[in-house]
Parts: sequence; structure tokens; C-alpha cells
Amino acid sequence: MLKQFFWMCSGADTNILQDSSKAEQIKYAGIGGTVFFTAVMAFIASSYALFTVFDNYYSAIIFGLIWGLLIFNLDRFIVSTIKKGDSKKKEFLQATPRILLAIIIAVVISKPLELKIFEKEINQVLLTQKNELTLQNKDQIANQFTPRITLIENEITQLKQEIEKTEAETNKLYDTYISEAEGTAGTKILGKGPVYKEKREKHDAALTELQQLKTDNRLKILEKENQLKALTIQQNEQVIATQPIIDGFDGLMARVNALNKLPWLPSFFIFLLFLAIETSPILAKLISLKGEYDYKLQDIEDAVKTWVSQKENQREKVLNTDYALNEAIYNDLSDEEELYNYKKQKAREILQLQADAFHKSQQNIIK
Repeated sequence: MLKQFFWMCSGADTNILQDSSKAEQIKYAGIGGTVFFTAVMAFIASSYALFTVFDNYYSAIIFGLIWGLLIFNLDRFIVSTIKKGDSKKKEFLQATPRILLAIIIAVVISKPLELKIFEKEINQVLLTQKNELTLQNKDQIANQFTPRITLIENEITQLKQEIEKTEAETNKLYDTYISEAEGTAGTKILGKGPVYKEKREKHDAALTELQQLKTDNRLKILEKENQLKALTIQQNEQVIATQPIIDGFDGLMARVNALNKLPWLPSFFIFLLFLAIETSPILAKLISLKGEYDYKLQDIEDAVKTWVSQKENQREKVLNTDYALNEAIYNDLSDEEELYNYKKQKAREILQLQADAFHKSQQNIIK
């Protein structure tokens, strides 16, 4: 039963193989087995590839099964359409499109399996890329907030400098009236005279302004610092919100690109392996000599071709004979007087009816 299943997979005529030699049966069972297991590998490869896309086992298995059946049908068609003949060159030219299609199928099948085989190395490449993307993302988001943050920080610095400048002026006024009281500067008269009182009042007024300035600017600074905190929180939230996109950077295309960054030689050997598997049924039929099955199949096809040619020739002869008979019959009828008189009578009746109809229509026009 398994042997007949592999025969079916090879696309061969099981009725012919049933009456063929053991060697022919084994050859086509091997070809069918290669076609079948290639389809199985295609199912596994496509299921894994689709799982990286859908991230769902059921969807990956269903679509992988459809893809495997498609590859199975294509391979079976390719192998079954290669006919053995007497010219190897003609066979090779006939098989060239099939070989090209087999190469394409081998690429499609091998690539997802390469992704699975080199999964750890690909994950390392993706991790490096994700880290780079994370840093770039933070820099890009920071560039959006940096102008506003810098502006607010400059405003805070200006407010603090204004306090420091006013405080320095007030301290200078304090030193002035103290020096006046000690007699070390100004009038250089020891004691608290009118000049001292004037300088003291000026200092006290400046001190009051300083206290008010500190109160106002501290409120402004506090407001600016709150704005900075809000911007920092907003910046961090945007970084957190965009991080899942970077973390999800492990789809099929990302993995294929990561695979291309790895050394090419291992991937190339895996591709060659699947290429050999995919083209082996075709090459087996091309290399093998014309066997018992091929002769029997050619005999059946030649018999059908001969039978069809005979039918076409017979139909052509029947048609030509019918033309000849019809021509002879009508020639004989043209000489019969009875048929001539009958047709003459009918023609006369038609002409009379036409004349009566014309006469009647003319009378209606006159009236």
C-alpha cells in the first residue's frame, strides 16, 4: 500500500507499474518518496515561517498545510511531465523550465528552515539591532523635547541670576551703611548720623525689594521646574509607549535581514541540500535510461495517437464522400423536367402574389 502511495506521488501510471519489473517499481517508488518528503519539508518550513508572521499555531499549521500540498502538486506535476525519449538534449531542454521552478521552490523551502536552524545567532543580531534602535529612539524623542527643556532651564537660570544680582547689590548697600557707621568710608565720621540713616533706609528698601523678588522668582522657578518635570514625564512616557514596537522587531523580514548579516557559507550549503532534494526526482528521470515503464507508456501513447489519426482520416474521407455524393445528386436533379415544372409553378405563384400586393398598396395611396 505504501509502495502504491509513492507511485501516486511520482505521478506515474500505477496500472502500468503494476505489470512492470521490480526495478521499475522501486525506481518510481523512490521518486514518489522524494516528492512526498519534499512536500513534508515544505509544510514544516512554511509553518515556521508563517508562525513568525501570525504568532498563532493554528493559522501557521493550516496555511503551512496548504503550502505543502501546493508544493506536492507542483513537484508531482513537474516529474510526471518529463517524458523519456531517445535524445538526451531534447530531454534536458524539456526539463529546463522544471529545473528553474525547482530552484525557486528550493529557495522558498530552505529559507524558513535556515531561520530556525540559526535562530540563536539571529536572536543575537536582533538584540544588537534592538539596542541600537532603542538608543536611536531615545535620541529622536529627546530631540523633540530638548528645545523646550533648554528654554525653560535658561529661564530658570535667568531668574536665579536676577536674585543673585539683586542680592549682591543689597549686600553692597549693607556694607556701605555699616562702613558709614564705623567711620571707615563715606564721611568717615564715627556714629550714626544723617548720612548713615539715609544709606540705611536705602539698604532697607533694597532688602525689601530683594525679599519680594525672591518670593516672586521662587514661585516662577517652582512653576518652571514643574514644567520641566511634566516634560520629562511626557518624554519618558513616549519612550515607554514606543518601546513595544522595538521589542516586536523580530518579524519574518527582520529575521531574514538578520540572517543575511551572518556568514553566507552555512546558509548556502543548506540551500544546496534542499536544491539537491528538490531536483533529485527530475535529475533521476533525466539520468536514468529508458526503462520498461517508459516503453509501455510510449506504446500506449502511440496507440492512442494512431487511433486519433485514424479517426481524423476517416472523418475527412466521410466528409469528402458526402461532398461528392451531394454534387452528383444535385446535378441529376437539375435535369429532371418534373422538378423544373414544379419549381416554375411556385415561382409564378410568388410573382403573382408580389404583383397583387403592389397593386393593393398603390390603390391605398391613391385613395
